[in-house]
Amino acid sequence: MHCESPEKARFFGHLDITTLGAAGFASQRTLGTLHLDLRQYDGFVIRILESDSKKYTLTVKDEILPPRDDGRDQSTISWEYDFVCDTGDVKILWSDFKPTYRGKPKLDAKPLDLSSIKRISFMMRSFFGEQEGDFTLTVAHLAAISDRPTSPGSELSFEKDHAAVRAAARPPGAQSSWLSWICG
Repeated sequence: MHCESPEKARFFGHLDITTLGAAGFASQRTLGTLHLDLRQYDGFVIRILESDSKKYTLTVKDEILPPRDDGRDQSTISWEYDFVCDTGDVKILWSDFKPTYRGKPKLDAKPLDLSSIKRISFMMRSFFGEQEGDFTLTVAHLAAISDRPTSPGSELSFEKDHAAVRAAARPPGAQSSWLSWICG
């Protein structure tokens, strides 16, 4: 993920599926562990500025286990939503996210714990040979949304909220937006 400016980030690369027999993926996740309580919201909206019309996945995690002895992450349930969009907004309700474990459906998963969102990531995957090669997705923002009529502002952009949530932990000169969660 390349943070081109405070207004946009570009997720791009080349997906080579020859080594793993038509399998493969690339992803970019938030840095560290988030501590987001999104219970008052109904989902996310992603504003796409540019895309190659390939299928991408937004992944949310509510559990992060300690690293394994070799330093790699331990696998946990991921909540995934696949989308294709040229430009514009992609609205994703919580009910649209499907639980998976290591890429396979996990139908007996406990419900997504919206009070404890720990990680968010963008992913490009081959879907076992369906797509490969160069990819690019330029994102203006990722925001939590609410359609509830009682809220005066029905959209919370992490761009706006980041300073309030993590101001104490942010070093001087750091970006004050959702981009800093991914780009540092």
